[in-house]
Amino acid sequence: MTHAMYLCGGTAWDGDGAFLRLFQPGGRSTLRLDPGTQLRFRVRSEAARYCLGFELLGEEGRTAQPCPAQAPAERGYQCKRCFFQDEGRLVHNSHRGGDVPAGLKNYLARPQWLYIATFADGTTKVGTAADRRKALRLTEQGALAARYVARAANGQQVRVLEDEVSGTLGLPQAVRSGHKCAALAAPLPYDELDAINATHADAARAVLFNLNPEGFEVVKDTWERPKAFGTVLAEPAPAPYPLGLATGEHGLVIFGMLGSTALAATDDPGLRFLADLTALKGQRIEFGDFRTELPALQQQLF
Repeated sequence: MTHAMYLCGGTAWDGDGAFLRLFQPGGRSTLRLDPGTQLRFRVRSEAARYCLGFELLGEEGRTAQPCPAQAPAERGYQCKRCFFQDEGRLVHNSHRGGDVPAGLKNYLARPQWLYIATFADGTTKVGTAADRRKALRLTEQGALAARYVARAANGQQVRVLEDEVSGTLGLPQAVRSGHKCAALAAPLPYDELDAINATHADAARAVLFNLNPEGFEVVKDTWERPKAFGTVLAEPAPAPYPLGLATGEHGLVIFGMLGSTALAATDDPGLRFLADLTALKGQRIEFGDFRTELPALQQQLF
């Protein structure tokens, strides 16, 4: 990948661990983020971020379609053209009425799970996961404790449940990646996080028990945190990476991944940082022999 230019699609996980999605006009590739990986790049973006394309939905799941022009993003991570072709964005409002494309209908017909996830500082959210990505969804979210509270017959039903639990208990449906990353500098003990999660999960089940049970079942199922997260959690209070990843040159060596957060070192001996790799999403990056130049004041602090 030396000195090749890529559009970064952000982090994702599969059964082998974490990786970066990378796009070029001629195709796509991945960069594994295994321990020991050297992530050396400079950001070559001229816009704030670039379009990552759109999704088509069907019985086999989501199919990503890259933006043919890699145009500057106008809304989120999409240009106007891709935004209006994107069926993925319709998922979250599919239960509120209106026309539903055929592909989205097929996608929504599959079973879905409702979960309660808790992050390093105790912040807790309610969310949904497709049946085939039940565990990986929470791994990518960077949860430290999580429980499934319902299995719904389809995607529309699970989002009705999500809105009900969110509205009744005041749980958010999203937590910013930057918040999750910062919280990992001083995570609460696992037993405390697990107790927080169990309390919210029991409260969510109580809400669900009072609903018309058609189309879903209440469940008690605990998510198992990946062993790979232990590398990040074992580090004693690592500091946040002191530079913005969306600009400049960087040289990082990956020691571990937790969700989209990397535990990484620079070429300066003895320093390890928490870096939120979500900042690379939508950026044009060039790989090569680059390094991080730490601010002088930051070096003095260590």
